[in-house]
Amino acid sequence: MDNTPIAPITSSTSSTASGLLAGKVAFITGAGRGIGAAAARLFAREGARVLLAARTQAQLKTVTEEIRAAGGTADHVVCDLADAASIRAAVDRAVELYGRLDVAFNNGATGQPPGPMDQLSEADFDRVCAVDLKGAWLAMNAEIAAMRATAKRGAIVNTSSVGSLMANPDLPVYGAAKRAVNSLTASASVTYGPEGIRVNAIAPGTTLTEMLHEWEEKSPGTIAQLNAQTPLGRAADPDEIAQAAAWLLSDRSSYVTGTVLRVDGGMRA
Repeated sequence: MDNTPIAPITSSTSSTASGLLAGKVAFITGAGRGIGAAAARLFAREGARVLLAARTQAQLKTVTEEIRAAGGTADHVVCDLADAASIRAAVDRAVELYGRLDVAFNNGATGQPPGPMDQLSEADFDRVCAVDLKGAWLAMNAEIAAMRATAKRGAIVNTSSVGSLMANPDLPVYGAAKRAVNSLTASASVTYGPEGIRVNAIAPGTTLTEMLHEWEEKSPGTIAQLNAQTPLGRAADPDEIAQAAAWLLSDRSSYVTGTVLRVDGGMRA
């Protein structure tokens, strides 16, 4: 993958010149909070120029300002993953700002009310599939087009879930949508590998995000139960998940494509 910086190194970026993602332009969805926000901060520390995308302007602005205050290069754009035009516009904004697109982290998602699938409303089913599955498909299509037109190569990481790798009675539609994302990831890796575009996914285990805390509020004891099923005996910090995504997007994983990397503390070992 082309690792040439897209602009001369300045004093504010010299400390990241040898970073894991130095010289790359990164697009991140779901970047306003949780794993996506952690990834935005990490990717910037590792030398990338980042464009943060999510639905909530205030959250995006806060994370962007944090990155800039730390000496990184970042901007943000409001984006609705269920809207094809919104996704295309967000990806185009990355190219407009930075001249190219090298890597993308499709992390944005929505959850479902926990419970048996026969108790989930059709509206909730449609919302989960529109964001978690169709949104990933739309994002990859836009990102691949941008990579072809600019960097000529690239890497994409999709956020799946350890819940996609097993029965998921508490979150059945969320798990099904994420399992479908695994399939899209594999198919894309085969389709676009000959063009030098790698596509992988990560499957986080229990991670201390807002989504998990919302699940805990609705079903008290969930985190303790999940930790009891995890050999490491604890939940992950969002940065630990972001670290895995950063590696998969970097040139250090140059021969890795089509994989779903478990980052689950051993839950599925």
